Amino acid sequence: MRLSPAVRLSEYFMPTLKENPSEAEIASHRLMLRAGMVRQASAGIYSWLPMGFRVLKKIEQIVREEQDAAGANEVMMPTIQSADLWRKSGRYDDYGKEMLRITDRHDREMLYGPTNEELITDIFRDGARSYKDVPQMLYHIQWKFRDEVRPRFGVMRGREFYMKDGYSFDLTVEDGIKSYNKMFASYLRTYARMGLKVIPMRADTGPIGGENSHEFIILADTGESEVFCHSDFLGLDPLAEKTDYKADLQPIVDKWTAMYAATEEMHDQARFESEVPEDKRISARGIEVGHIFFFGDKYSAPLGAVVQTSDDKQVPVQMGSYGIGVSRLVGAIIEACHDENGIIWPEAVAPFKVGLINLRTGDDACDKACEDIFAKLQVMGVEVMYDDRSERAGVKFANMDLIGLPWQLVVGPKGLANGVVELKNRKSGEKQELPLDKALELVAG
Repeated sequence: MRLSPAVRLSEYFMPTLKENPSEAEIASHRLMLRAGMVRQASAGIYSWLPMGFRVLKKIEQIVREEQDAAGANEVMMPTIQSADLWRKSGRYDDYGKEMLRITDRHDREMLYGPTNEELITDIFRDGARSYKDVPQMLYHIQWKFRDEVRPRFGVMRGREFYMKDGYSFDLTVEDGIKSYNKMFASYLRTYARMGLKVIPMRADTGPIGGENSHEFIILADTGESEVFCHSDFLGLDPLAEKTDYKADLQPIVDKWTAMYAATEEMHDQARFESEVPEDKRISARGIEVGHIFFFGDKYSAPLGAVVQTSDDKQVPVQMGSYGIGVSRLVGAIIEACHDENGIIWPEAVAPFKVGLINLRTGDDACDKACEDIFAKLQVMGVEVMYDDRSERAGVKFANMDLIGLPWQLVVGPKGLANGVVELKNRKSGEKQELPLDKALELVAG
């Protein structure tokens, strides 16, 4: 999908709100509604408006690029699945009321998929026969549904959500752990590219099953659960060293799991105090933005996903499952990146990189300068939103702070007379008066 690099705010659909919506309990829900990113269609189900959709697609693309780099192949699976598959795995009755069960016109029992372990195993079973067909990693990015008892917090805990699910298929447990490690390393890179500091934490496997599992957590005051970890995690940078997916990635996993990190469900206070110096202890709230599992033959055995070994034995493949909540990440990033004035987008996922503000729309000099800048930014490949509306300066500044674009380029009569424009960095709040060429050089860098 090609994202348009430039829009005029006078022609853009961005229905912002001045007041905080009464139903919004947390910052991301409040700011997404106020910034015109989403609108609720029904309880826990949202329409994504142009601004929100752009962010959603940027996050999706980063996820896709990192999955591809790790050697996973993208597929697309349906949202509606057969209940029979889930009965074979034993999960149809166990999953509970969160599963939306459906009967079609022929009285066949169906369900709106909350996850895809059964279906992907069935696909693999029909397409793989030999040890020569593994290892294999498949993933898809699709809408899913879980009928939450009380959907809340906007897209953070909705009923319908957009998610990347990946699955690995291997001949042996040892090979399965290698695939798990690939996804572990891939996830570290994925979140780092989004500008997030993520901490992998040993996790309960829940209804997915298996023994090996990690949650990937970002720290935020409004996080769902309390987390405990070593502060040195915040100084690690997954992008500082190249990840070679053909090599043994166990050292990377060991590096990121050597220090203490646990959610409240897995927390051991005595171990935390003995392993982490007092001045290095972090006790905070955290948001889960990804979850990976290695569960061996939990699904492959009952569903008959077996391959023939080199000595003619039939063995069930070893499987892992790897999830990233793409729509959830939009809210999670806002929770971690905002202030009292609005959102502060990391550049990699910002809907536009630059907000161009015309302080005096209708003034010939200002209009001409802004049109020239607007055109230059497009040629430079810089995504720009041009506020060309006939609004007061205060309204324009407030809107730009609210929607959180990384840079604000301000053009006014006084600045033009002095040969300068104002450049504001949204994250730091720093403002500079610069010649236009210098300002353009900075935002393009």
